[in-house]
Amino acid sequence: MAISLVVIIGLMLQKPIPQDILYHNFEDTNTYFGVFNFWNVVSNLPFFVVGLLGLLKLNKLHIVSELKLAYFTLFLGVLLVSFGSGYYHLVPNNQTLVWDRLPMTIAFMALFTIIIGEFISVKLAKKLFYPLLILGLASVYYWYSTEQNGVGDLRFYILIQFLPILLIPVILLIYPSRFSQKSGYWYLLLAYLLAKVFEHYDVAIHQLVGASISGHPIKHVVAAIGMYVLLVFYEKRSF
Repeated sequence: MAISLVVIIGLMLQKPIPQDILYHNFEDTNTYFGVFNFWNVVSNLPFFVVGLLGLLKLNKLHIVSELKLAYFTLFLGVLLVSFGSGYYHLVPNNQTLVWDRLPMTIAFMALFTIIIGEFISVKLAKKLFYPLLILGLASVYYWYSTEQNGVGDLRFYILIQFLPILLIPVILLIYPSRFSQKSGYWYLLLAYLLAKVFEHYDVAIHQLVGASISGHPIKHVVAAIGMYVLLVFYEKRSF
């Protein structure tokens, strides 16, 4: 609770944060088979595979049955990331970025709900599921509407995306799991952090490798691998 208050107050004290237009300038802009930003686009395919596998295996996973809709939403969100992010990278701009961020917030909020349910309270998770989803979607709408009005403000979206990432490790450390282990979530967090590193060093990796590949496509693959590890974790863990 204290962490949430500090982050919220600290972020709200900042001036509105507009979307940096340079964000859309990715290092690898190669066109193959008529597809612009080819590797940035096709590297989203693993999200589709992992999301689809999660949906197909949902009834065989070791999950909290009362929160089945949240697990379904998590894997659906991951699957939709492949389309949203792929579409964005075809024509990178603020308009297409909306479709990249919407499914990501769906997946983030579903995952946060699941963490709350598995470690803190199923009852609380069920109450928070729809409000969290609505807040996630609203954060993207708020950002885009402010950009349209010339006063872009990412603060709400930043809060929705990164506060759960700060809270999840705390929850994992403090609360016991209702399942046999919780390593899958740690591996997912590690994959998320590595993905952010590859994203940050998009240009440097391209220059280091000296090939057509850059950091951003690797980011997609690493994040998808993290979700696949979580899926395997859901299959193998026990109550």
